[in-house]
Amino acid sequence: MKFSKVSLHTFGYELPPNVLTSEAIETRLAPVYERLHLPAGRLELMSGIRERRLWNFGTRPSEAAALAGKNVLEKSGIDPQQVEALFFTSVSRDLMEPATASFVHNALGLSSDAIVMDISNACLGFLDGMMMLAGMIELGQVKNGLVVSGETAEDLVESTLSTLLADPSITRKSIKPAFASLTIGSGAVALLMTRAEDGDGCPRLIHGAWRAHTGHSNLCKGGQGGEGTLMDTNSEELLHSGVATAKAAWGKFSAVPGWGADEIDRFFCHQVGSAHARLLFNSLGLDAEKNFQTLPVLGNIGSVSAPITMAMGMEQGKFNKGEKAAMLGIGSGINCMMLGVEW
Repeated sequence: MKFSKVSLHTFGYELPPNVLTSEAIETRLAPVYERLHLPAGRLELMSGIRERRLWNFGTRPSEAAALAGKNVLEKSGIDPQQVEALFFTSVSRDLMEPATASFVHNALGLSSDAIVMDISNACLGFLDGMMMLAGMIELGQVKNGLVVSGETAEDLVESTLSTLLADPSITRKSIKPAFASLTIGSGAVALLMTRAEDGDGCPRLIHGAWRAHTGHSNLCKGGQGGEGTLMDTNSEELLHSGVATAKAAWGKFSAVPGWGADEIDRFFCHQVGSAHARLLFNSLGLDAEKNFQTLPVLGNIGSVSAPITMAMGMEQGKFNKGEKAAMLGIGSGINCMMLGVEW
């Protein structure tokens, strides 16, 4: 899909106040590590994640997303009553119904004329929301809109730790599906997208490509049960199947003139772990030096990962005017989305 009229006007994000290190997690799991003879430092070594951030317990996804949304409204100067669409795109949700977007809409004081909805697609939700909103802007259905996400990992992390500590039958093999849950962090991000105007100085969304391999839908499953929020992940299979899906999507994405590997200045990816990043860039034949990462200090923030990494990269001068960037997203399912942005 190609676009010619879509600007990424303003990014905003919010980092949670509490830092949880991988060392602190392993200290909590010391009885399990000792019983299974697991070496200290294993979690950071395997994932490349030194720390992740968490909200105060009880923070709702809508509250987190609204913080990022308010940041965008303040930075952009747009009147909340002029926002024409709001898409909430997190894995985390306040309730099954109503749509979590409804709470965000109310918190931001947006117009009653705005279209409001949730878009859910695991860790790929935000990029899907960008694609959906871009299509509406391109067609002239709306002039602007907000895509927001607020991921809340607190219950998942705590439930995983409690379950591992309470299970005397856990083995070195059976503990593996739980390790991915310990890489998850919290955060919030928002993006105001508008109809492009000459001289607006904003990055432009140029094109997108995607791929679905839903035969792998059983490799990462999460939800609430009697022990709280838990996730079961076949990390090794998910790694290889996800990268294979990305390779197929990259073939479509890079076939568009001007978007080959050597023509892209910076990559912003959904971040799962260091091993995933290495395999992804090796398999796609991409220069890993062009990959801007926040993984070591933020962990895997679900749908927030790729957009918050781009927002922070822009702040730090890692993506500048006159350059091209690609956002690469892979979500359990397995689905892959790649977006090309030119500034």
